[in-house]
Amino acid sequence: MCDMKRVTILLATILMILPFTMKAQQVPLYSQYMMNRYLINPAFAGAQGYTSYNLTARQQWLGFGDAKTPSTQALAAQTRVLQTSYLSKSRLIRSSKRRKPSGRVGLGGYVFNDRNGVINRTGLQGTYAYHIPMGEGQLSFGASGTIYQFKIDDSELILPDDDLGIPDPLIEGRRNTMFIPDASAGLYYMFRNFYVGLSGTNLFQSVLKFGSDESYGNYRLMRHYYFMGGYRYPIDDEFSVEPSVLMRSDENFNMQADINVKGYYKNDYWMGFSYRTGSALVTMVGVKIGKLYFGYAYDYSLREIQNLSYGSHEIMVGIRFGDSQRRYRWLRRF
Repeated sequence: MCDMKRVTILLATILMILPFTMKAQQVPLYSQYMMNRYLINPAFAGAQGYTSYNLTARQQWLGFGDAKTPSTQALAAQTRVLQTSYLSKSRLIRSSKRRKPSGRVGLGGYVFNDRNGVINRTGLQGTYAYHIPMGEGQLSFGASGTIYQFKIDDSELILPDDDLGIPDPLIEGRRNTMFIPDASAGLYYMFRNFYVGLSGTNLFQSVLKFGSDESYGNYRLMRHYYFMGGYRYPIDDEFSVEPSVLMRSDENFNMQADINVKGYYKNDYWMGFSYRTGSALVTMVGVKIGKLYFGYAYDYSLREIQNLSYGSHEIMVGIRFGDSQRRYRWLRRF
């Protein structure tokens, strides 16, 4: 109980000292990040020792006329390179002199498509993570490389001077498609039922070049930073509750937080609520059936746009392998 109090005080203190005035971001938004933390922190790849595949699809402001409202799709995979994995075991039989896997390496990757109005990003990310046991805890480091296609669909743009036939130098002569490299990195620590992580994206601050007029210069992507923390408190053998927080900030210190609480029943059913500061109230439900798990989240916007839409919807489908204690006997936490 003391651990729970300390975690609660820590999270409450952080929330009180930070202003939450997060403005529009250049990165995708997820409501069910707790079910796939790898999407916002590369250090999580392989941290729990599982091999998992997750598909997340999000549609914001459903029903908002014919407008192309923000939507995101992401397919992610992550795993731990085992000391005695099926792949490495066969190789070691053929070559006993090869160095055995340390069991500390995690690998991950995901493909994504993110659309916001006329802007579309489609990309691929690969991740390497390294996990260091620390007593009953584990400290993880991760780094990702990303390449994505940045595209603007100007076929539906309506410009003020269209009727006059005056070209906009920001649009005229612009390349329709750009390929952008980028990177992200993160730290992640877990101890029993407690976890905390820090990560950053858009580290290269990649440049987007618009227009044929040099006076319009370059548009730079901003770095974004994430802090997450939570504690899963077991009430009895069947029920547990998990308060958590996710804080986002860009390099100009525009900040926003998700304050979450989730309840679990037998680890097979869950329900949760989130408050996204100044933005939305979120309801989440989910179920686990064997190796499969399904989640759904509904965002009720606290802004005027809610009067014109049916809210935002997010669906998550995943499959997880590696629950066998024999296969993961080298991991202390299993």
